[in-house]
Amino acid sequence: MRRRITGLTLIVLVLLATVLVQAVYVQLYRAPALNADPANPRNQQSATQFPRGDITSAEGTVLAVSVPSKTPGYPWKRIYPLGSLTASVVGYNSDYYGTAGIEYQYDHYLVSHPQPAQSISQLLSPVRSTDNVNLTLEIALQRVAEQALGGKDGAVVAIDPRTGAVLSMYSNPTYDPAPLASPVTAVQQAAWARYTRNNAEGFPPLGNLAIQQTFPPGSTFKVVTTAAVYRFDPALQYKSYPSTVCIPLPESNKKLCNDGLTACGGTIAIMLPVSCDPGYAQVGMDLGGTTLYNQATLFGYNAIPPLDLPGVVPSSFPTPTELLPQNLGPPGVAYSAIGQQNVRATALQDALVAAGIADGGRVMAPHLLNTVTDQNDQIISSWKPSVWRHPLSASQAAQVVPLMQNVVKYGTASGVGFLYQDDVAAKTGTAQTGNAVQNTDDWMIAFAPATDPVVAVGVVVPFQANYDYGATVAGPIVKCVIEAQLAIDAHEPPTGTATTCPS
Repeated sequence: MRRRITGLTLIVLVLLATVLVQAVYVQLYRAPALNADPANPRNQQSATQFPRGDITSAEGTVLAVSVPSKTPGYPWKRIYPLGSLTASVVGYNSDYYGTAGIEYQYDHYLVSHPQPAQSISQLLSPVRSTDNVNLTLEIALQRVAEQALGGKDGAVVAIDPRTGAVLSMYSNPTYDPAPLASPVTAVQQAAWARYTRNNAEGFPPLGNLAIQQTFPPGSTFKVVTTAAVYRFDPALQYKSYPSTVCIPLPESNKKLCNDGLTACGGTIAIMLPVSCDPGYAQVGMDLGGTTLYNQATLFGYNAIPPLDLPGVVPSSFPTPTELLPQNLGPPGVAYSAIGQQNVRATALQDALVAAGIADGGRVMAPHLLNTVTDQNDQIISSWKPSVWRHPLSASQAAQVVPLMQNVVKYGTASGVGFLYQDDVAAKTGTAQTGNAVQNTDDWMIAFAPATDPVVAVGVVVPFQANYDYGATVAGPIVKCVIEAQLAIDAHEPPTGTATTCPS
């Protein structure tokens, strides 16, 4: 009998220990994930039962706010005053689908949560309230980006290269977040069905093309190839390549020809402004696949940029193994050096390349958060700028700047119409998509003023006609965004002196 009692006691103790271990596991390790899970009934209820903190832009424009609701059972309603203009960044708060964008990223500030005790009574009875999130977005610039894109699918990213602050991030297609905040589930479901359905080009409105879609960057990648020369093989800057229309690619029966079948050649200082494809293909082969890969990763390729938004995808450059002779080989290196074949980039990554040159070889961590304030407007947290990548030294970056200025002065961007006083440095890109109708992905990166940059821009407009170019499609958008930001910095109307930009 005693043996049975002892055995039963051991079983009970093991069960108690199991319950204790499970309780500790749930409370200490699983609690954060369970608290954040959109399927958590408490989270679903809080979307409409309690107000959330405000989300505002750099100049204080309200982007998301909770207001009293007249719907029975739903005392609070989340509204988004600027709708689709900022939806891809701000996101939504839905009691059925959860949160996205900034609403997701900084949910822990925006929901009601315990505040630090300011008195003994508050220590005994903790106070709960929400905090407000202020972003780096400039709404005037965001409007210019939207209007300059003109309804085309594409993305615009503008960054302060000195701090990494994202001044504008607009992409199309976009969506109106209001239905997803509706108290009627059927309304949310209908909106979700529309927003998650791809358009004719394969892009869902419920997304952010600037950070979630990659495209061949074309000749904008020549800035990275140029940087590799100055960092890893500076003697190549003096090598003059023969003027030619096409070059044969080693170990293949292929030829790589210049756009328009015009002859070009010379040193990189001569070839970058006119975007010489056969010359830069030879530069790439002289550098080698490993060197190009190393320089690309130094700018952030093959890594996820640390932007404070969910869903950011990495840009990609072929690995040294993929570029070995038995794989892609010299032809792959040649095409990769001009941003074709297996090279793919987001608009954010291309803007960061421009920002890295602009800021003396430093790529600052991109960010949207400016400050977090409590209900008394006291700052409780603020973003601290930090360097994410260091692809070049200051002196090496300084050697790339005049080459990009010459792209505007007499190169492929000379017809865009940049204002002389804005001192813009740029690089165009036109990549072939390889589809049946030979569409192009049209790019431009730029920064200004070149001698003291305050804004760096990356624009992509995919799936354009085969006769379109980065200069003709993306160029006017970049022009308007740069002029607008320089005007904002000068406390002038955001259209500046441009007559071709939207008002």
